[in-house]
Amino acid sequence: MNFFENQDKARQNTQLLFGLFALSIIIMIVAIYFAVLISFRMAPRIWWHPTLFFYVSVVTIAVITLASLSKIISLRQGGSVIAEELGGRLLLAETASEEEQQLLNIVEEMAIASGIPVPKVYLLYNEPSINAFAAGLSLNDAVIGVTRGSIEEFNRDELQGVIAHEFSHILNGDMQLNLRLMGLLHGILFIFITGRVLLRIRNRMRAFGLILMAIGGIGLICGRLIKAAVSRQREFLADASAVQFTRNADGISGALQKLQQMDSRLLTPNAEAASHMFFGNALSIHFWEDMFATHPPLGDRIRRVGGVNVKNIQSSSRNSVHSSSNNSLTMGFAGGNSQATKPEEVVSQVGTATPKHFDRAQELLAELPESLRLGVREAQTATAILFALALETQNSQTQEKQITWLRQVQPEELVDSVLTLSKEIIEIDSNIYLPLVDLTIPALRQLSAKECQRICKCVQGLVMGKGQVSVRDFVLRLILWHRLQPIVQPDVNITVKFNSIEEIWDDCLLVLSALAQIGVDNPDTAAYAFSSGIFRLPGATQQEKPKTPLKCNFSDVKKSIEHLRQATPKLKQAVVDACAHTVLVDNKVTPEEGDLLRAIAMTLDCPIPPFLNSKRRN
Repeated sequence: MNFFENQDKARQNTQLLFGLFALSIIIMIVAIYFAVLISFRMAPRIWWHPTLFFYVSVVTIAVITLASLSKIISLRQGGSVIAEELGGRLLLAETASEEEQQLLNIVEEMAIASGIPVPKVYLLYNEPSINAFAAGLSLNDAVIGVTRGSIEEFNRDELQGVIAHEFSHILNGDMQLNLRLMGLLHGILFIFITGRVLLRIRNRMRAFGLILMAIGGIGLICGRLIKAAVSRQREFLADASAVQFTRNADGISGALQKLQQMDSRLLTPNAEAASHMFFGNALSIHFWEDMFATHPPLGDRIRRVGGVNVKNIQSSSRNSVHSSSNNSLTMGFAGGNSQATKPEEVVSQVGTATPKHFDRAQELLAELPESLRLGVREAQTATAILFALALETQNSQTQEKQITWLRQVQPEELVDSVLTLSKEIIEIDSNIYLPLVDLTIPALRQLSAKECQRICKCVQGLVMGKGQVSVRDFVLRLILWHRLQPIVQPDVNITVKFNSIEEIWDDCLLVLSALAQIGVDNPDTAAYAFSSGIFRLPGATQQEKPKTPLKCNFSDVKKSIEHLRQATPKLKQAVVDACAHTVLVDNKVTPEEGDLLRAIAMTLDCPIPPFLNSKRRN
């Protein structure tokens, strides 16, 4: 399955989750009803009391619903809430040890290689076991959590395999599914969890806690069965994806073997609710492990990983790379007359990464000057880097106007830093511009919503100060706003609203029009590229099709992209495919076309790895 099919599968699993949740509530109602009958010694005389059943049903449903809603509301703050509940502490580069720094480096490399923003990394210091998890509502607020035992026991290859496994959960939609699962199951686990807490209190409440645990045990069993039904097959997929991402079966296999030999259980009492999110079993299963365990048996996972043919992955990777004598690499996103790959291969690259992408990510990070490499991890310097990216580089008078304006709204120290960093940014490979923006996001996420909003406005002010907005300026603003939206607008929840191409047809035309006209002077060439993209959309023959690209501005394009974000995964796949055909129809891709195509896909939450083309300068 590709990225879009996995997203659809995750949606289907969500429907399964709701069905199992409803069934679990029914089972709990029936069990509690009979428990009450037996408690009051009513059963021997009559088994059916409609009034009693009604009250039991109402109370049970009310308790479960309120508990689930309260948990779902708290989870809206994203994966950080879960990490902190599990005892995690945010890892900061400036205070990280050598082992912790290695973990941060691996996460950064994987994020750049797969085209997603760098997740926050939390270390569970109080957990000596080996385990890890990914959590979040979307790609933009994902976090990675790792136990202390993992960074102490895993070597770099094994740790990379584990992180690749977690990135697969992020990319395949499992992360959002797991959060929904956690929110819903909290309701049916609430009675058991409450009983366990009361049992630890040394007074009369212990007896009551024991009764609640006995009744809540039904919910515990149902919850574990649901988690096992929803998550097991996704674990096999994540293991296989880890091998595909790293082309190193030994890394993930070694981690699984250590998992088999060592302890993966968590000490925190909150492990029950989040057990399905972890790399390995986080709980002790004392009976019917095959039925209740949230993960497949480790022996099966190790055998399946061992059965993955790494040579076939290498061969497949080589076949997808169409190299030419002038060092054009994957996906055809090289300028000039370099040979380009087929547009269909763009879609196949969404939501994945190859070892070549990891190599390229490491190269890009190695090419960064130390001031930028370290600066992205500190909020003020990260802000200065974004402002420097928005500065005019060709016209000194325009840049002077921008700086004059910036001094009016920002501290002098920050402005001086912007000027210094600007000189370094001019010298680096412009292929790293988009990854550089993503590298700044973890530091910016430590700021308040008001501060993040101010940064976005300052970037907009610098761009508007140029007089004419370039494609690069638009891409910078688009990606920055998209990445910071969960902080600036935490209440905005992007849901699927559009299921047919008719509902988003006008938005598709506008986005394809923008791509077709970038850097093209010949109207016939733009019209041909526009038509090539339109006919890739499903049902295009039944829709009204303009012969030439529509007149549009970047503001219109941004609004259309926001609408397209609410389409189904399959429709997004068609949109990305149409965009790729529009850009690649002439077998040449300019840097501006490549950046805009990638930015559009990333804003649709369809992450594309960095383009593996030859170096380019400003």
